[in-house]
Amino acid sequence: MGKSTATKRHYTMGARAATARATRERIAEAAWRRFSEYPYELVRLADIASHAGVSVQTVHSVFGQKEDLFIAAWRHFAGEIVIHRDTAPPGDVKTAVRLLYDTYESSSDAALRLVAQEERIPAVRKMTDGGRAYHRDWVGRTFAPLLAEVAGAARERRHVELIVATDLLVWKLLRREMQLSRAAAERVVVEMIESIAKGGS
Repeated sequence: MGKSTATKRHYTMGARAATARATRERIAEAAWRRFSEYPYELVRLADIASHAGVSVQTVHSVFGQKEDLFIAAWRHFAGEIVIHRDTAPPGDVKTAVRLLYDTYESSSDAALRLVAQEERIPAVRKMTDGGRAYHRDWVGRTFAPLLAEVAGAARERRHVELIVATDLLVWKLLRREMQLSRAAAERVVVEMIESIAKGGS
């Protein structure tokens, strides 16, 4: 095989891989739009395929069944949130709350709709459980300096308190039900965290 032939084949394989990645991402984004706006049972692969500009057969070929596509779409969506939230410097409470509320402001409606379905849809429950596990881990890493001040049962109790203070449902209570401005809601959460930190062992 000549050098030019090998180079051409390498280029062709690279182009195909790039096209496949683009198709996969387009389908995942189209799927997330549908799953985030409609009940799981009402989401049709035909609609997702149409929005992505591919056939239903292509959707099956790339992702498999509807449950597999949902999980892939969730992970695609969650990955962007994780990247944003994980930029919070450990111990910087105000920045952590600001970054957290960035994600809540942009994705809360979808997240709350999915949480409402978790009891009846196993795939949704799998992902919401994963989201809770991530949030617990994020709190542990982001507020590590606050957790390092105490040990044993007191540390676990503080960890739980911080998880609750930064939970999506607290955002919903402050922003939707109490109708606080975002700035006011963030101040409340920062003050809650500071109060937790002053609680001692």
